[in-house]
Amino acid sequence: MPKPLQDEVKQSPYERVLQECLRGELRVVNTGLPQSQKRLMDLLNEEHPHVVCNDGSTHFFKKNELEYLASMLDTDEQRTLVLPMLIELGANQGEAAIICAAEVEEKIVSKALNMPVTREEGMIRIYKPQLALLRKKFKTTTVYVFSPKIVA
Repeated sequence: MPKPLQDEVKQSPYERVLQECLRGELRVVNTGLPQSQKRLMDLLNEEHPHVVCNDGSTHFFKKNELEYLASMLDTDEQRTLVLPMLIELGANQGEAAIICAAEVEEKIVSKALNMPVTREEGMIRIYKPQLALLRKKFKTTTVYVFSPKIVA
């Protein structure tokens, strides 16, 4: 899990108030996030692959992206991968983190970026240029989560 800007004990009252205000604002920004994720294998079998978002809207997946992901994975991994993958953007403008529940996300990100990546504490840290490459390949199978935390 990413660490907060500063340890809670060391934050001044002003910094705590600022963090709380930011969290409130971010709830509004994040209302378009999916209510839940679906397995890749299940999405491949849907005529119109989608998930429902917290704000009532529908997030659709492109079939060609789903098929590209499936081509990277074996059947068990297709059952394991849940979509959309979540990319956390925080206060650190140069970095992002892919939230990983399983090793399958590590495999996908590594293949997509054509470089080894490391999953630490359920996250893969990437930099903005890598994020651009990843989003170019996985525009509909990834979503942004905005956070007041710094990826550390």
